[in-house]
Amino acid sequence: MHRFCEQNPGCLDMTGKVALVTGSSRGIGRAIAIKLAQAGADVTINYLRNRQKAEETAAAIEAEGARALIVRANVAKEEEVAAMFDEIKQKFGRLDILVSNAASGILKSVMDLNLRYWRWTLDINAGCLIPLSQGAVKLMGDRGGSIIAVSSIGALRAIPNYAVVGASKAALESLVRHMAAELAPQKIRINAISAGIVETDALTHFPTGDELIAESKKRTPIGRLTEPEDVANTVLFLCSDLSEMIIGQTVVVDGGYAIMA
Repeated sequence: MHRFCEQNPGCLDMTGKVALVTGSSRGIGRAIAIKLAQAGADVTINYLRNRQKAEETAAAIEAEGARALIVRANVAKEEEVAAMFDEIKQKFGRLDILVSNAASGILKSVMDLNLRYWRWTLDINAGCLIPLSQGAVKLMGDRGGSIIAVSSIGALRAIPNYAVVGASKAALESLVRHMAAELAPQKIRINAISAGIVETDALTHFPTGDELIAESKKRTPIGRLTEPEDVANTVLFLCSDLSEMIIGQTVVVDGGYAIMA
C-alpha cells in the first residue's frame, strides 16, 4: 500500500497503476495528477505550452514517491498523440488510467464565430478523445482500465460567449456514452465528469469571469465554488474498483449548482 494511503484510511490505493492526465501542468489537471500519485499511481504529465509548470507538477508527483513522465503534445494532432503513447510505452510499458482533461476553445458570441473556430474547438475538446482512447486501449490490454473525460456545465446550460465550447462539451459527453457501450466488454470503463465553475487560470480568459464567479457562489447551495481537488477526488473514485458499475455516465461535481432553477 502507498504511504499516503497508510496515513489516510479513506484513500483508494492505486499502487502499481500508470496514469496519463492530459493538460496536467496546472489547474484541474494538475490536481488530478497529484491526487493519483498520492494514491500510488505513476503519472504521465501532458502539456502544450508551459514546460516549467509541467516540471513543477512532476516534482510534486515525485515528492509523493511516484514516478513522473513529462510529454509535450497537442492532443488535437493525431501524430503527436501517437508519439506520446510511444513514450509512455517505453517508460512504463502499460497504462491503466486515461484522464482527458486538456481543453481550449473560442469564447465569442455566436455572431462572431466562424467554422474555423468551430472545428478547432470541437477537435481539441471532443475529437481528441478518439485517438487518446485508441492509444490507451492498446496499452491497457486484457487488464482493462478507466477513461475519464472532463466536461463542464456548459454542455447543458447556456453561458454567454460559451456556445462553441459548450457544444463541444456536449459532443464529448455523447461520445463518452457511445464509447462506453463499445468498450465495457473489454473491462474498460469510460465516464465523464462535469465540473461546476472552477476558479482556475482559465477563468481569467473569460470575458465576464469575475461576474460569473460571483453569481456562481451566490447560487451554489454548498456556498463555495468547485475546487480542482473536488474534481480530482471524483476522478480517483471513478478509477477505483468501487465504481465498477458506473459506465458511460456524466458525474456532476458542482456543489448543487445545477439543481437550482
